Order: sequence, then C-alpha cells, then structure tokens
Amino acid sequence: MSPQIVFLFVTFLAVLTAGLVIAYFVTPDAARERVRRLAAREAGDATRSVWIERVAKLSGPLAKLSVPDEGWEGAPSRVRFMNVGLRDPAAPILYFAAKTALAIAFPLIAYSAILAARLQLTAQGLLLSVLVAAAVGYYLPNVVLAQMIRLRKREIFESLPDAIDLMTVCVEAGLGLDAALLRVADEAALTSRPLAEELRLVSLELRAGGSKERALRNFALRTGVDEVDAFVAMLVQAERFGTSNAESLRVHSDALRTARRLRAEEAAAKIAVKLVFPLVFGIFPAMLIVLAGPAVIRIIRVMLPALTPPGG
Repeated sequence: MSPQIVFLFVTFLAVLTAGLVIAYFVTPDAARERVRRLAAREAGDATRSVWIERVAKLSGPLAKLSVPDEGWEGAPSRVRFMNVGLRDPAAPILYFAAKTALAIAFPLIAYSAILAARLQLTAQGLLLSVLVAAAVGYYLPNVVLAQMIRLRKREIFESLPDAIDLMTVCVEAGLGLDAALLRVADEAALTSRPLAEELRLVSLELRAGGSKERALRNFALRTGVDEVDAFVAMLVQAERFGTSNAESLRVHSDALRTARRLRAEEAAAKIAVKLVFPLVFGIFPAMLIVLAGPAVIRIIRVMLPALTPPGG
C-alpha cells in the first residue's frame, strides 16, 4: 500500500472522527433538552414575573395615554390577550405603554433620519412623514399581537387531534373526563405548552367547583380556535344527552385529523404561487445574466465595429 493511500485513509478517518465529535456536541439531545426546559421553567417564571411587575410599574403612566375608555376589559381587546396566553395583569399595561412609546419614538427616528439624509422636503411632506411614522409605531403592537395569536392558534389546532386521541385512550381505560383532561394536560406539556396550560386551567376550574359546561366554554373562549369550540360543543352535548364520551372523542379526532391534513394540503398547494415572485424577480434575472451575458458581450464586440462608420 502506497504512502499516499495511507495518508488519505488516515486523513479521512481524522475528518470523520472530528465531524462525529462536533455533531455529538452541537446536535441537541431532544430528551435532554425537554428535561432542561422543564427544570428551568419553574425558576424562570418567578424571575420573569418580578421583572414584569417592575417594568409595568414604571410604564404605568405611559400606558394611560393609550388605554381606551372605561370598560375596555370586556371588549375584544381583552379576549385577544387571553387568546395569546397573556393572563398577567401587567400585560395590558405593557401593551399600551409600548403603543405610546413607539408612537413617540418612530416620529423622532423618522425626523432624525430626514435631517441626517438632508432631504429637501416641504412642510407638508415633513408633517406627512412624521404622521405616517407615528401611525406605524402606534399600530405595530397590534400587528405583533395578531401574529402571536395566529401562531398560538395554529399550535393548538395542530396538537388538538393527538390530545383527543390520548383523551380517548384515558376514557376507555376507565378514567373520568375530569381526570382524563388532567392526564392529557400533563402529557401535552412535552409537545404543546399552550394546549397543556389551557387544559390545566379547565381542570383547576372544575376542582374549584365550577360547572363542566362553563369550564369548557371558558376553554373555547380563551383559545379562540374554531375547532376547540366545536370540540367543546361536542363534549357538552355528549354530557347533556348521555352519549358515550369515548365514541364521540374518536369520531371528533378523526374529523380534526382530516381537517389538519386538508389544511396542510392547502398550504402545499399555495407554494407554487408563492414561488412565482422570487423566481421572476430574483432567480430568473440572475440566470439570464449568467447564460446570456457572455453571448451579448461577444455580439457587441463583433457587431459594434461593423456598425461603426469608417470615419467615426
């Protein structure tokens, strides 16, 4: 065996070993990461609550400038906070304080940028730019909150069929619906924290003496997901008419799984349309320059001298 082959073989083994070692330390272990998150969650919640209280106390006067009239707690804005999972009393204060702060900061940033760029704007143009920046800053928290609600609803919807399957197994094993909800909440915490929190709140309401129908209705109101509303209506009707909970849960989980598959197929069908704009404006021009550029340069070099007059 030649020395070159030995050297290449040793180099290959060294690179392979280094790659495996790096992959072992860089690639996160799913089980270890879950245990670490569960252990750090309890300590992090206490620290975060103290920090939020301090920030809310400091931003209270600023939030009063954007808080709506009296009675806003029963308005749809309060439901939006519940849909995103913000149940802390300081959440509305921080939200409205952010609206006021951004409505003041964005016009100042826009005005500073105009001065730094030395743009020659009229008084009307300057005023319009400042007003547009103030409007963007004021409504930016609304956009962020709507995006957070959308992501949370999607996570709950995607995790709901699996949770209902587990609930079906628990009910068929002899557990009552209350115990099954608590059991599913414990198991769902590893995959979907929002759904687990909502199910724990349902169990706490039932333990506090609330009616099952009211606790389930509150569950649907807090999530804001249509599929959860249908799930709650199914459980209420099954409880009211005395039908089998296991059979109702099995049928409903199949329907939800079908709806989840159809939504995934719809998202996949939209990919072709969404790729049109990146292809037309980003990839095709670059490909055209790479493919046709040398030919165009050669044509110009050959044809330009022929088209130039002899005395030109």
